[in-house]
Amino acid sequence: MSSFFTDASSYVSYVGFQGGAQPVYFVGTCMARNLCHELLHTLGLHHEHTRLDRDHYVTIQWGSQEKRRTSKVKKGDPQNLPYDYNSIMQYGPYFFSADWNPTIVPKKSGVHMGQRTDLRSLNITC
Repeated sequence: MSSFFTDASSYVSYVGFQGGAQPVYFVGTCMARNLCHELLHTLGLHHEHTRLDRDHYVTIQWGSQEKRRTSKVKKGDPQNLPYDYNSIMQYGPYFFSADWNPTIVPKKSGVHMGQRTDLRSLNITC
C-alpha cells in the first residue's frame, strides 16, 4: 500500500477525488504552507486564477508564461465567493515566468497577489 504523502522533487497533487489512493507529492524539506496548498487541491479546489470569472479580476500574460497549462480556466462553480487575490490558491504575479515579466496581472490596483503563509477565511469556509 502506498503512502498518502509521497516524497518527490516538487509539490503536486490531483484536484478532487480521482479514485483509489491519491498521493500528495512533496519535497522532503516541505513547508506546511505548501502542503496546505496541495491538500486544498485534493479537496477539489483549483487555483484562484483559473476560475471561470477570472478575466474580470486578472489578466494572464500568455507570452510570459513558461507553463501555460497552469493558467487555463477550469470548470467549476465559484459559489458566488469573491475573488481572493491573496488566497493560498492564487499564484503570485511572477510564477512560471519565462522572461522575468509578470504572468498574472491584477486588474485592481494596489493589491498583493498570492501568498503561501496562511489560509484565508475563504479557503477555510470552502
